[in-house]
Amino acid sequence: MARLSQAKLAGLNKTFENSSPQDLLRWAHEIFGNRVASISAMQKSGSVVCHMLAQLQLRIPIIFVDTGVMFEETLQTRDRIRDEYGLPVRTLKPKQTMEEQTAEHGVLYLSVDGQQKCCHMRKVEPLNAIKDDVDALIGSLRRADGGRRGDCPILSVDVEMNVVRINPLAAFTDEQMEAYINENRVILNPLHDQGYSTIGCNRCTTPVMPEEPKRAGRWRHLGPWSQYCGINPTDLDEDTSPAIELSQDLIDRILGQKTDFMI
Repeated sequence: MARLSQAKLAGLNKTFENSSPQDLLRWAHEIFGNRVASISAMQKSGSVVCHMLAQLQLRIPIIFVDTGVMFEETLQTRDRIRDEYGLPVRTLKPKQTMEEQTAEHGVLYLSVDGQQKCCHMRKVEPLNAIKDDVDALIGSLRRADGGRRGDCPILSVDVEMNVVRINPLAAFTDEQMEAYINENRVILNPLHDQGYSTIGCNRCTTPVMPEEPKRAGRWRHLGPWSQYCGINPTDLDEDTSPAIELSQDLIDRILGQKTDFMI
């Protein structure tokens, strides 16, 4: 196996800045074949990616992590996208039900440390279960969402899962998002029309006032210290330059290079 670092993706990230989301999805399918999947929480940006995949007829599977405490509207959106877009949807679940987890650990999401542990068990661990099935995961992070995602790269390495993360909507503005949704009548989670700018578990998500930041409704009871669950790791620190291990042939295809093994 060879080493693919975040630093090695810097040049490709610059090249992709002017690429359309559709071009990036085609690239992902061409490079990774049946070893790529798209992860979606059935929120607005994820629904846009699903619509694009359906329009491009790429048949890239959709990965949905059902924490066991999702809103019913979210589950209905998943089913609509599966049925109306004809996309293969794979649902992952945590090992324990929320009742079993609470009996063993207590109500974790009432503290900052507990929230991080709860999210890891109910979101990250189920996703890690498929790490051997894929070399790349397509996400829907956008810089326009602000916060930690204000500088999210198009391509990044996910060390824990040992995959390349691809965010084709990274440079998509709010205006571009709304225009695409309206022009294509994208299937959306109905909770967005009820004041939810982002949508997670029903225990920890609330509507957001117009003047509030988009993620103010996530873990509101914990204050500003807990606004992310950890399922979308991005690291832009080039000094530490995280890396994953892939075959040299795949790394060459990703970077568009040819490695000479002759000495």
